[in-house]
Amino acid sequence: MTPRIDILKAANSKAIQPMLALQAFVDKSGLEPSLLHLVKMRASQINGCAYCLDMHSKDARAIGETEQRLYALNAWRETPFFSDRERAALEWTEALTLVTKGHVPDEVFERVQTQFQESELIHLTLGIMAINAWNRLCIAFRAVPGEYQPRAHAA
Repeated sequence: MTPRIDILKAANSKAIQPMLALQAFVDKSGLEPSLLHLVKMRASQINGCAYCLDMHSKDARAIGETEQRLYALNAWRETPFFSDRERAALEWTEALTLVTKGHVPDEVFERVQTQFQESELIHLTLGIMAINAWNRLCIAFRAVPGEYQPRAHAA
């Protein structure tokens, strides 16, 4: 498989800098890294982004995420492996990623706001927006999965 455009090489271009800045903001927003990886994985599953699934499964494992939860993520509603906060984030992720199917129903918003403060919900929403944009970039330019290695994380 050959990429149409190598996003990693383009990462230094001015065009990609705003995306990198948004991602850096979300990553430093105070939301749990494990939660953000689940959200990134779930949106990437829905969008069918192989590169992002490869990347975020590796990043999640690097910070201690279990294989069981990663394998069950596509069926999160049917498992006991996720907290109420994670479930709310996953439901919000699905509603925003599939925005044309229901336009983010009020009942989904009501459930998610019980688990997240207003500022957290804005940060979570920005994170979901970012991963959906990354998915679209990677899919459009055919980023090749498999080579990504996670950075070392502090213990």
